Parts: sequence; C-alpha cells; structure tokens
Amino acid sequence: MTERISEAEHAVMEVLWEEAPLTAQEVAERVPDARGWSANTVKTLLGRLLAKNIIAHEEDGRRYRYRPLVVRGDYVAGESRRLMDRLFGGKLTPLVAHLAERDQITDQDIAEIEALLKELKS
Repeated sequence: MTERISEAEHAVMEVLWEEAPLTAQEVAERVPDARGWSANTVKTLLGRLLAKNIIAHEEDGRRYRYRPLVVRGDYVAGESRRLMDRLFGGKLTPLVAHLAERDQITDQDIAEIEALLKELKS
C-alpha cells in the first residue's frame, strides 16, 4: 500500500475490516456515534479511499457495496514499520525503551513481551 490513509479514513476502514461488503449507509450506521458523521461525510471518505485504491466497490442495484482491498494486518505492519523507521531509526528496542521510560508499559505488557520473546527463541 503506497497511499497513506487519514485518521478519519481509518475509522471507515475499521468498519469495512470488521464486515464487508457494506453500502455507504451501512458504513455510516457502524461508524462510532461519537464521530457525529453524516452519511455524506462517510460517502466523501469512501470516495477518497476508492481514489487511493484502498477499497473497491460493486454495484448492487442503485447503490454500491464497498470492500477493503488492503488486509488490516498488512496495513498495521506497514504503519508500524513507518513509525519505527521515522521515529526510532528502524529499531524496536528504542521504541520499547521510550514507552518504558514513560511508564506506559504495564506489568501485564512486560509478561506478554517476555512470553513472546521466549516463544520466538524456541
């Protein structure tokens, strides 16, 4: 995926990753109410995502059904890599150290990281 998606577009993608294909109205109904978006706002965001080739649509009578072309896991991997590259020189250790220094890692997080590292070493 070469095109970046905005925070607002990401909210629409989360809906489509959860369930697809959906009409614009169905997407609008599933976007969290806290956003306060109208169906027209959602249609605008869907149009942007279509232009970026991140979603596709198919005709269903007089309306369109939208579906993602990008797998959520692939998107998360790309964004994670960009974050590490941009802020931490492409290295994971400085990212974890940064979070630890700011008390943003819980004991549960540490236990999960230790378990993951143990599994990776096996």
